[in-house]
Amino acid sequence: MGIIPLETSRLNLRPFTLEDAPFILRLLNEPSFLQHIGDKGVRDLEGARGYLTNGPLASYAKHGHGLMAVTLKATGEAIGMCGLLKRDNLDHPDLGYAFLPEFWSKGYAQEAAEAALEHGAKVLGFQTLLAIVSQGNAASIKLLDKLGFAFTRLEAMYPDEPEVAVYAWENKN
Repeated sequence: MGIIPLETSRLNLRPFTLEDAPFILRLLNEPSFLQHIGDKGVRDLEGARGYLTNGPLASYAKHGHGLMAVTLKATGEAIGMCGLLKRDNLDHPDLGYAFLPEFWSKGYAQEAAEAALEHGAKVLGFQTLLAIVSQGNAASIKLLDKLGFAFTRLEAMYPDEPEVAVYAWENKN
């Protein structure tokens, strides 16, 4: 089964392709991405294609889901990414998202995240989903609260890295 594109009133969420490398290069080097998510070491288009190949595209093949490109329905412009990831060090898949700063505070992250959560619950059958967020990322914490996530714990995802807040969401259907 291929990755199912998702649609909201204003957005399309579609699987990434290698043609998205210029967008990924920009997004992963935004100061806010580096601060709150981390430096993925992507510095050129070749690195961006490697990130796509070893990240989202590999996740689609292995898990049947992953981060997807979020585009504006009206123009097709890529504005962010959102989707469900499966990390080896977490018991459940987690919601991930990142948007270019000029598209913040417009409700796009919430709209995309709601679509991803609904797909995860109704189509993929997940009962529990997690989200991890850096402790200083007040905007993401506020969004997770709106989406119905509850704080569960602080945890270092990898040795020698700062603790992140882990939130959980339960499928109520």
